[in-house]
Amino acid sequence: MGGHLATTRQRLRAGIQTIYAANSKKPSLSSKGRAMDPLSSVVALLRPRNYLSAGFEAGGDWAVHFPAQPNGIKTGAIAAGNCWLMVEGESHPHQLFAGDCFLLPRGRAFRLASDLGTAPVNADQVFKALPDSGITVLNAPTDFSIISNRFVLTQDYATLLERLLPAVVIVRAAQNHGTLSEDIRQMLVELRNRLPGTDLIIEHLAQKMLVQTLRAFLLQGASETGWIFALADRRISTALNQMHDHPARRWTVEELATICGMSRSGFAARFKTLVGVAPLAYLTHWRMTLAGDRLRRTTDPLSTIALGVGYESEAAFSTAFKKTMGYAPRDYAKRAVHLGT
Repeated sequence: MGGHLATTRQRLRAGIQTIYAANSKKPSLSSKGRAMDPLSSVVALLRPRNYLSAGFEAGGDWAVHFPAQPNGIKTGAIAAGNCWLMVEGESHPHQLFAGDCFLLPRGRAFRLASDLGTAPVNADQVFKALPDSGITVLNAPTDFSIISNRFVLTQDYATLLERLLPAVVIVRAAQNHGTLSEDIRQMLVELRNRLPGTDLIIEHLAQKMLVQTLRAFLLQGASETGWIFALADRRISTALNQMHDHPARRWTVEELATICGMSRSGFAARFKTLVGVAPLAYLTHWRMTLAGDRLRRTTDPLSTIALGVGYESEAAFSTAFKKTMGYAPRDYAKRAVHLGT
C-alpha cells in the first residue's frame, strides 16, 4: 500500500510539473491579454529557474559561509530572529530582522552570522544532508529562521541582470508593507509538510517573492541610476511601458516625450539621468535582448526576427545586433545551442 501511494504521489508531482512547464512556454501576456509591464516582462524574459528553495534555522552563536554561485540569483527572507549579512566585495555588512528580505543578483559569496566575530562554517558542510522537510537546523534550540531561494540564469541573462541591479538589494519589512509575510509563512509550511503539489507551490512562491522583492526595492524611491529605479518614476515608466509593449514601432524621442507629457529636451535629460542611457539607446538594447531570446528559443528566419523588433533590413538588424550583443545573430544562435541554453 505504501509503495503504491508513493508511486501515485510521484506521478501526481510529475504531472503538475509537466503542466507548469507547458504554461511557462506561453507568450508573455498578462491575464487580460495585453503585454506585460516592464518589470514583469524583464523577469519573464530572464526565465529565472528556481534551483533550490530551503529553510535554515539556527541558535546560539553561529556563522555560515556561502560560496559564489556564478550565473545565480540568491534571495533570502528572514522569518524569525535577526542576523548579519556580509557580501564579498562590499564594504559594510547589513543587519537583518524578521520580515526583511535580500537579493544577491550577481552570485557573489556571502556570509550569514549571528555575530560577525564568529568563525564561519562552510555551507556545504551545513547543508550536505538536506532533510526531507527542506529545513536545516544548526545549534538547537533555535531562535533564528530564514527562507532562501536560489535561481539559475544563462550567462547572458545573468550579465543583463548585473547591469540592472546593484550587488546587494535590501528590502526592509516596513518597505514591503507586509506583502511578503504570508508568502514566508506559506513557504515554511510547504517545506515542513511536503504535501501533494508542494513542488509547484514552492516554485510559484519563490517566483512571487523574487518579483515582490524587486517591486518593493524600486518603490523605495532610491536616487540611484538604473532601469530598475526608473520604473518608480511615473512619467519615465510610461515611456518604458510603451517601448516594451511596442518594440517594433519606429519611436522618436518627440513621440515618447509627448506620451509622457514632457518637452523633448526635458524628457531626454530625465530619461538618461534615471536609466543611464538615452531613450533610443535603451530601445535598441531592449529590441536586441528580445531578438536574442528568439534566436535562442526558436528557429524563426532572421528576417522575421528582424521585422519583429522594428528592422525591415536584415543587414541593418545584424549590424545593430552585433554591436549590442557582441556576436552576429547566427553566431549568437549557434553559441546558444552549444551552451545548451
